[in-house]
Order: sequence, then structure tokens, then C-alpha cells
Amino acid sequence: MSTTGASADPLAALGALPGVPEAVESVRKAVDRVYGHRIMRRRSNEITSEAALRGARGSAALSGADWALEEVRRRTDFSGDDEARVMGAALRLTAEAGQLLSIWRQSPLRVLARLHLVAAAEGDQRVGRPRQEGEAVDEPLIELPLPSAAEAHGRLEGLSELIIAGGSAPALVTAAVVHGELLALRPFTSHNGLVARTAERVVLVGSGLDPKSVCAAEVGHAELGRAAYLAALDGYVSGTPEGMAAWISHCGKAVELGARESTAVCEALQRGAA
Repeated sequence: MSTTGASADPLAALGALPGVPEAVESVRKAVDRVYGHRIMRRRSNEITSEAALRGARGSAALSGADWALEEVRRRTDFSGDDEARVMGAALRLTAEAGQLLSIWRQSPLRVLARLHLVAAAEGDQRVGRPRQEGEAVDEPLIELPLPSAAEAHGRLEGLSELIIAGGSAPALVTAAVVHGELLALRPFTSHNGLVARTAERVVLVGSGLDPKSVCAAEVGHAELGRAAYLAALDGYVSGTPEGMAAWISHCGKAVELGARESTAVCEALQRGAA
């Protein structure tokens, strides 16, 4: 992560970049719209469950398993081919995220390790811990230069310290930085994209911006497309003010689209069509 100039609260400094305050406000309005829907007052658990399913589908699509929503609903076995395993990992992560909210602010590295363990679902000694020097990373859809294990460890520690310290940065900014750092660093030997998008969700929910977890950013990231996702990530990795602002704004659009999706679900339930 790079910031523009020294600051006691670098995340808050990112929140002041051109275009970011507008993105933050736009996200807030989108979230308020879905939370203000009359169906949310009576059937919010259904909306949360549906958002979880759609979010998992969206995250898996960005990791190479682009399945139709009805296929995800229909399937019960996710242990077959590579795509099925990716989808299974995304579903497990979505289910696990809600159990980790109370731990995140005290021990984000512990949460990330747990997320990788849940995603990998195997007993390999590399699972549930950051990679070591010489260990390969299986993340074929992210083609950025891979930082050394030492750099990844150091930056993870720095990110953890920022989260534990708290600060005044908007939830969108913190979530976008967590997401971007994990994609840039790829600190685990596998499943970094899935873990990064789940961590973004944990921040958005735990911050209070989306406490019922109905504005699945993963839905929006998938809708915006992999090419736009990777282009925005390039901006984040560049560390320039323009690139960082573009990544945060891209994440904001994803949250807005997730909110719009849940609003549509509310409308369908209201019509008795879901």
C-alpha cells in the first residue's frame, strides 16, 4: 500500500483523494436504499441468505468458476473438478465470514489465516499460514509481479497494525485497501482472490456500513467484469493517487451493484415472485 505523504492515519488520507468522497457518499446512499426497503424490515434473513449465495457465485466467477446462479443452487457436491472446488471454497468462505467479525479488529492476521484454511479445506502444511520463500502461488488469473515472502509478511503486518489501530477512514476505503493489498501480495499459496474478496466483506459488515451483509460487493465485482477488475487493481498496485482512487471507486461501484441486486431481490419478494 502506498499513500500520498506522511500521515498518522494513511487510510483516512486515501479517503480524501479526488473522487473518493463522492464514491463513499454514493455507496452510503445505495446501502440506505436497500436497508430502507419495507421487505428488509420483515424478511431481512432471507435477503442476507440470498446475498450470501449470490456473493459466493460472484467471487467464484472472478476465480474462474463462472456458474449460473441456478447451478449453484442445484449442486450439492463441490468436490469434483477444479471449478467445483473453487465454487465450494467460495460458499464455505461466505458462510465463515460472519463468524469472524468479532475477531477481525483484534487479530486480522488470525482471521486471514482462518479464511485460507476454510478455502483450501485440506491438511497441507502450507494452508492457513502466509507463504514462505520459494513456495509457489497458484493464482493464475492475477498476473502481477509477485512480491517476495518477506515483503508480503512485512506489508501484512503493517496492514494488521492499521486495522487494529482503527481510525477515521470510511469503511469503503478500508475494505478496498484490504482487498487490494491481499490481491497485490498474494500472501498464501492459493485462494488469495477468494480470501481477499471475503475480507472485503468482513470489513464492510464489521464496520457497520452493511451490518446485515446484504450488499455483496462480490456480485458487483463480477458484474463489472474481470477485465475492469484487473485494470483497477493495476491502479492500486501503481501506488499513484489516481490509481488508488480508481481502485477505491471501483470497489464502491461493486458495493452499489451488490446493493442494487439485493434491492431487486426485495422487489421480487414483495411481488411474491421469489
